[in-house]
Amino acid sequence: MRPASGSAPPPRVALTVDAEHPDGSRCRAGNDERILDALGEAGVRATFFLQGRWVTAHPQLARAVAAQGHLIGNHSHHHVRMPLLSAAGLRADVLAAQGAIQEVVGVDPRPLFRTPFGTGRDDPAFDRSLARLGYRNVLWDVDGADWEADRGVGAVLERLVAGCLGGSGVRIALVHSWPDQTAAALPMMLDRLRRAGTEFVTVDRLAPDLPGPAAGTGPAAPSARCSS
Repeated sequence: MRPASGSAPPPRVALTVDAEHPDGSRCRAGNDERILDALGEAGVRATFFLQGRWVTAHPQLARAVAAQGHLIGNHSHHHVRMPLLSAAGLRADVLAAQGAIQEVVGVDPRPLFRTPFGTGRDDPAFDRSLARLGYRNVLWDVDGADWEADRGVGAVLERLVAGCLGGSGVRIALVHSWPDQTAAALPMMLDRLRRAGTEFVTVDRLAPDLPGPAAGTGPAAPSARCSS
């Protein structure tokens, strides 16, 4: 349905999932599968950034992500603060993850990379290092903060919905594959966004619209999105 003349366009959201080894206490077994099931039931195609070590530890899950049609990106191999690595160390880590994804999943994750913890977002030298390996650093606008152990399901849900429906343009939303809160909140989030008329897209659809690093936002700011 087209919006009425003069009305705001429908929201557009690129949902991204960082699939990695758990980094918290609230992470029951099976949350990855629950997230995949919720996306499948809602008919939403997301972008998954896969940690290389997670891929080798969970090959069936990693293959299921691709088999269900989700876009695949690289989320490093060891999930460290990438700008602290030497040039050789950064190259080795990125390529190790790329090799694991290609071998196990059969997909080349280039050009999509997401740095762990959002580090390097305002670092041109880091961007150039990634570019030499064929990658762009894809960050986010909306952070559900689902990694915080004391943040309940309702808080994660409201933060995601408000962030996705607030602001203008396409919103890139971040969740993780392991928290209990995400597995519980995601079906409700998808339903509410659908009822608000949201169009879900994958980040490759956004390439012409993605800006470079946001100047002066600092390492924890959510406004930087994709650097090149």
